[in-house]
Amino acid sequence: MKKREMMEQHKKGAALFREFILGGQDGLVNVLGIILGLAIATHDAKIVIIAGLAAAFAESISMGAVAFTSTRAMEDYYSSEEAREKYEMKHYPEVEKSEIYDIYRQKGFKGKLLGDIVRHITSNKKRWLGIMMKEELNLTKELLSPVKASLIVLVSALVGSFIPLMPFFFLQIKLAIILSLLISAIALFVTGAIEAKLTVGNFVAKGTQLMFIGMLAAFVGFIVGKIFGFAG
Repeated sequence: MKKREMMEQHKKGAALFREFILGGQDGLVNVLGIILGLAIATHDAKIVIIAGLAAAFAESISMGAVAFTSTRAMEDYYSSEEAREKYEMKHYPEVEKSEIYDIYRQKGFKGKLLGDIVRHITSNKKRWLGIMMKEELNLTKELLSPVKASLIVLVSALVGSFIPLMPFFFLQIKLAIILSLLISAIALFVTGAIEAKLTVGNFVAKGTQLMFIGMLAAFVGFIVGKIFGFAG
């Protein structure tokens, strides 16, 4: 396999994993806040499970739909800008060449080297177009199709949603609450750490940050549950 093909596969794999991580963490945090509030308010595991399942499936479908529409919108926008650049390259080639000069002049190139770079880029229309899309418009083509992105987000959100919910199937309500918080905190920390490894940042800091966000959602659910529990 050529190096370029290997890099493309690596990018697609990273994009796929990123969508899975993001869907999973959103599903977990949202359902955790909901079920903790209900658990505190009702002390009824059956109600918690029913509400948790409803929230898990509704949240997952909603997130999958959003992933589909947002990815499709980005694809459509990229295609429209690509068509505009092709038109300008065909009808105003000198203007587009001058833009390439400006782009690489700002990068610090000058003189004969700058001229050679511009000639090399503009000698191949595909290469030229790719540079214009990336360097001038700061646009990159979507690595995942809308259908694939939506399915990945839907499944990952569903998986994430079940993490805080599972203890309520097997344990008494008080113990289920404690275990739900514990495994959710661990899952969020691991998710944040993996996300940091895929992007940039300290994995401990990123894991702690995401865990804090999840626990904040849980705390809000706790407060709401306490208020309405006392009100009932």
